[in-house]
Order: sequence, then structure tokens, then C-alpha cells
Amino acid sequence: MRNLLFFILFGLPLVACSQQYRDGDIIFQSSPSRQSAAIEEATQSPYSHCGVIFYENNVAYVYEAVQPVGKRRLDEWIQSGVNGEFIVKRLKDSLLLTENDVNALKTYAIQQFGKNYDGKFNWSDKEMYCSELVYKCYWNVLHIKLAAPQPLREFNIDGPIVRKIMKERYGNEIPYDEPMISPNQLVNSPLLLTVN
Repeated sequence: MRNLLFFILFGLPLVACSQQYRDGDIIFQSSPSRQSAAIEEATQSPYSHCGVIFYENNVAYVYEAVQPVGKRRLDEWIQSGVNGEFIVKRLKDSLLLTENDVNALKTYAIQQFGKNYDGKFNWSDKEMYCSELVYKCYWNVLHIKLAAPQPLREFNIDGPIVRKIMKERYGNEIPYDEPMISPNQLVNSPLLLTVN
């Protein structure tokens, strides 16, 4: 966070600080939305949104699942989060991520661009939510399982915010057995180390 504060205080472009990151790094933040509050309540985590960092012409972007799936410059992505706070994770075993692997990850992520955001958190590939995109990038391309998807019923779904959102989106047909992956599961993956 010191890096972020330095760049804000001195009015320097945040993109300049992004060179410490690498293609394929995973970035997490809390988003200022009602859904984010529900995700944080359900997962008991301060993180509700995530994406994968990739460079284009030496500029860092976050590939993410929002509406629709796409990309944003890293500095814009950081500024959109609560208090500009974020954390970046990277595979502990750097040998697992070759240049070809990075290109394949990036290609897969780009292939998801334009898909609708999946507000019901279904496991199909028709639509995507943020942690699903990150998970499937690593699993479908590299067969690296960052975390184990778990059914909805195993999350903390009894909180008032979560219950209200579930009622709005599912009505009485709540998919308790639908496999899901959360930002919290990814941020706590034993395969990742903290970069920032």
C-alpha cells in the first residue's frame, strides 16, 4: 500500500508503479457495491472482486468479468475499488508460467470478452463472474487448480445482505448445490504468494 500512497501523494500516474507486476498476476480489491457487500458477507473476506494483470504495449491492464467481460487499465481498476486498496498475488512456482503459458492465458481471457456478467454465479461458461474467470483461466489453460470450487450451501449464506440478494436473484429456486469459486478462496490459495 505504500507504493499506492506514494503515487497518489505525488500525483504520479499509477500505471508507472505497475512494472513491479507480471503478466498473469492476480489482483484483488473490494468494490463499492451492494453485491460486493453480499460477497464479503458470504465469504467473510475483505475482497469481493478480482482479475488478471496483462501488459499491452508496456501498459498494465486488468482482465476482469464485469458487465461485460473485458479489461481496464490497472490504474483505473485500482481507483475504482474501496479506498484504492488492493492486493496482488502470483504463482509461487514461477516455472509453472512460461511465456507460452502467459500467451495462452491471455488468449483464453480475451476469448471471454463480451460475455455477460453472471450475476447468478452459475458454473457454465455462457456467462462469467470475476473469480470464475480467474479460476478458469488457470484451470482450463494450465490445469492449475488454484482452489476447490464449493457448493453455495457451504458459504456463509445466512447473513441478511446475502439472503436479500439471493431472494432477488433466485426467488425460491436457490441453487444450493451449484459449484462456485470466490475471490476469498483464490486470495488464500496455497499456490499463490503475495506480491503487494
